[in-house]
Amino acid sequence: MKKAISLSVFLLIFSLLAAQQPYWQQKLTYNIDVSLDDNKQLLRGSETILYKNNSPDTLEYVWFHIWPNAYKDTTTALFQQILNDTSRREKLDDISYGYMDKLNFKVDGEKTKTEAHPNAQYIDVVKLLLPKPLNSGDSVIISTDFEVQLPSYFSRSGYSEGQYMVCQWYPKPAVYDKDGWHEFPYLDMGEFYSEYADYTVNITLPKEYVVGATGVLQNQDELQQYKEVGLYNAQNRDNAPKRYQYKGKGNTKTLTYHMDNVPDFAWFAAKDLVVQYDTLQLASSKIVDAFTYYHYSDSTLWNKSIDYTKDAVKYYSEVVGEYAYPTVQVVEGPKNNASGGMEYPTITLITSPDANEERLSGVIAHEVGHNWFMSMLGSNERLHTWQDEGLNSYVQFRYEAEKYRASSIFGDAIPEEVKKLPAADFQGAIYNAILHIPMDSPIDIPADEFASSEEYGLVSYVKTALWLYILEASVGQEKVDEALQNYFQLWKHRHPQPEDLKASFEQTLGVDLDGYFALLKKEGGFAP
Repeated sequence: MKKAISLSVFLLIFSLLAAQQPYWQQKLTYNIDVSLDDNKQLLRGSETILYKNNSPDTLEYVWFHIWPNAYKDTTTALFQQILNDTSRREKLDDISYGYMDKLNFKVDGEKTKTEAHPNAQYIDVVKLLLPKPLNSGDSVIISTDFEVQLPSYFSRSGYSEGQYMVCQWYPKPAVYDKDGWHEFPYLDMGEFYSEYADYTVNITLPKEYVVGATGVLQNQDELQQYKEVGLYNAQNRDNAPKRYQYKGKGNTKTLTYHMDNVPDFAWFAAKDLVVQYDTLQLASSKIVDAFTYYHYSDSTLWNKSIDYTKDAVKYYSEVVGEYAYPTVQVVEGPKNNASGGMEYPTITLITSPDANEERLSGVIAHEVGHNWFMSMLGSNERLHTWQDEGLNSYVQFRYEAEKYRASSIFGDAIPEEVKKLPAADFQGAIYNAILHIPMDSPIDIPADEFASSEEYGLVSYVKTALWLYILEASVGQEKVDEALQNYFQLWKHRHPQPEDLKASFEQTLGVDLDGYFALLKKEGGFAP
């Protein structure tokens, strides 16, 4: 009996200590050199990563994502997911494959072995065996060369119509957090979870390309031309745009980008992109550089894209918290490709059609909004998609309602009498209609467990926005804003879990939200 009591006391003390364990996250510093061969659609690169183990654990290995291997053949988790979803199979018509090779990992200069993942579909994940254990608080330098054969553009990364979308392209350590390693494979339906890092990236490519990338361009002559040409285009929209022309010598150029404390790095390039540039000032007087890059035509609405981008940054800064980065960029993707856009820190790609001002402005707001819900608030999108897409959609829907009396959910189907309502009443009418949309799955399930991409989108984006609107209807919009702002300030540049969102909301609102957060696990709709 005494032994049983002692054991129970020990377990209680252990659980209390575990609950009080201070928050930690790993710290990475990347230096990457990469060149583009646009004849072979090939990247040649090398990287050095300073990996600091801030966890309380000793690490024997580091899981690495080598995501370009997801495009290698139809046996991968990526292809199996697409092939098993009838709504996505057409993406695979007439594609070319991609892969990563030429890896030669070293740790502190010593050649190091890797092991394949035990799941045969996960050929885009490898285990890097450390030559000696990495103790808590210690760091190692991990280096490797790599080559990437880019696929045709059908899932986030690749090439199409002379444009390059270079995403998920470098060897990248998986996240290690309080729950252990998150070494999941690349998927089309299901996004990412990445360690925060500082990046310095040198990109070498033919001189004619206009490039947009995560972070700040360090080549002052190139940056100044982007600004001069871009400002002219922003101020003279009725005229033919000025075009970028490389002013240096040689047939190639090397551009250097730097960004601190972000969870990823992506870059985009094409020879025909028009640049727009302006600045915006936030409430704190902080100045942010804004760039958009698009394909010119006489009828394009992208000549207003700089305005939509600035408006989105200002709105999210007011509702959620001040934009943390020095620059924001939006890139138009290939015109004849419906593979979808994708967001990355300080930059996003958009391939949605510019059918009208409300549609384009709303899409830009949503994708720019991911600088908050993905980048500055680095939740695990694969396990809790709603924590990114849904919170972001809630803010986007408010933006559309206030600015245009529009909704990206219903588009032209909104009656004219509803469009004439005040913003709050318009929102109420939209959410009342959303209440009656069938959405069977619970909100809080892993991305790869949704039955289809349609259900994934409806539930992760729309049902979650409705969930937040239910709170707004109960406590008021001002209180919801206070809760979002508290969440942002507590978890900016960190990895919040759902329980952290709940705790920060309860702290702000001063109420128990057990029942409200239980709705995240509810099947079916919220209609009474």
